[in-house]
Amino acid sequence: MFVTKKIAVSKTTDARKEKIEGAQAWELFQTASEVLIAKGKKILHLNPGETDKETVLTSALGRSGTLRAPTLKIGNKFLVGFNEELYSAIPEMKNL
Repeated sequence: MFVTKKIAVSKTTDARKEKIEGAQAWELFQTASEVLIAKGKKILHLNPGETDKETVLTSALGRSGTLRAPTLKIGNKFLVGFNEELYSAIPEMKNL
């Protein structure tokens, strides 16, 4: 998908080898302007500065307690989980 839309990926990490747990995930999210979390066809728009930590982490972490994959950082936003509509909007997002 990224190749066809000509989107450059600057860094990748294998979630099976480098697990990010709750406290680590929260450190990442605290600096974000928005965390977009895909849950099926729904997209949650959360602002870590206004939304409590538990709500953000409950939505962003999987059953194993680690950050759900895929997770993308685009500018000052995080996209967690996969949703076709959300990924289609990546080229139009600000702060790329």
